Order: sequence, then C-alpha cells, then structure tokens
Amino acid sequence: MNILIFGPNGSGKGTQGNLVKDKFNLAHIESGGIFREHIGGGTELGKKAKAFIDKGELVPDDITIPMVLETLETTGKDGWLLDGFPRNMVQAQKLWDALQEKGMKLDYVIEILLPREVAKNRIMGRRLCENNPNHPNNIFIDAIKPEGDKCRVCGGALKTRADDQDEEAINKRHDIYYNTEDGTLAAAYFYKDLAAKGETKYVELDGERTIDEIKETLLSKVQ
Repeated sequence: MNILIFGPNGSGKGTQGNLVKDKFNLAHIESGGIFREHIGGGTELGKKAKAFIDKGELVPDDITIPMVLETLETTGKDGWLLDGFPRNMVQAQKLWDALQEKGMKLDYVIEILLPREVAKNRIMGRRLCENNPNHPNNIFIDAIKPEGDKCRVCGGALKTRADDQDEEAINKRHDIYYNTEDGTLAAAYFYKDLAAKGETKYVELDGERTIDEIKETLLSKVQ
C-alpha cells in the first residue's frame, strides 16, 4: 500500500501517520530523511543536492523528485507512507507524473483538516515531559491538559521547545502549508481532484476530534 499524508504542523499528523505505518507495515518516508539518506550515502543525487544546500539554495525539483522516487522504490519497495512531500502544486504534479511513468500506484491520500489558528495554538501549547517527551501534554487541549507544570501521565516536570514558541517561524511554515493557490494545500487539492476522477482515494480527517476518534475514522477508511 502506498500513501501520501498531508496535515499542518500541530495536526497530529505524526501520530496518525505512525498508526497507519505500523498497521500496514509501511516504510515511513519523510522528506528530510530522504535528503539525509542520499547526502549521507554519497549518492550522485545526494552530491548534487548538497551543492545547492551548501550555497543556501533550494534543491531544484529535477533533483528532488528523482531522490524521492529512488527512496520510494528501495526503502519503500514493500509499501510506503510519504510525509512532508510534495510541498507545493508544482511538486504534486511532477510527483504524480513520475509515479505514472514508473507504474507506481498511489492508493490513498490522507488530509488532516485543522483551522490555522487551532494548529498554531496546539504547537505553542505543547509541553514536554522530562521523563518521556511522548507523554501527551498540551495546555490548549482539554483532554491532555497537564496538571499545572506537572506531566498529566507521570507527574514529571514539563518544559517547552524553543521552536514551539517561535510564533514567526510557525507562521512562516503555516503560510506555505495553508496556501491554496500554489502551496501545500494546493498540492493536496490536486490529488483530491484526481480522486474525484477515480485515480486514487482521498481521505479527510477532522483534526479537531480526539486522537482515538481520528484513529477510528482513519482505520475505517484505509484498508
């Protein structure tokens, strides 16, 4: 099974993505990991990408798309969940064309819907437990609101991540994601249009529901 997943920072995309990955035994392929794999492995594509990165420039799509495909074909040969790519409309179209050329099927596209302000509050409300950072604590979500400055799971001390409190950085990431003209949501809608034509299946999840409710809906639609 091959799946694309979309969702803004703060939507719980990682949590739900892991659920799907584990249930269907898929390779979780994340865009940053693709670059690390190729650059760290010294591949020809990795060397080309590094030359752009070292100059502080964006890696062109004609290098990025082949890198993604190669990783899907190798690491993801038994099925993949692709997370964090494509990020814009052009990449969405190029990825789809490349998948068609390779004869690779895209079974599902998952989108977690969440209003922008809610997504920002969730990021800024995250608190990390010193004992286990995976213990869910968020001052803006009633179901997982901590006990003051103590972890709701184990009572450990809580702290914040610096980048979770950087409102300007969050806004920049969300500017790209919520852009329906040529940004990440435009990419998601490109696949939604393909699903309407029967080319793939598109699953929308209400990101404001509880983790378990989202999980239940997801597993009922992806099988």
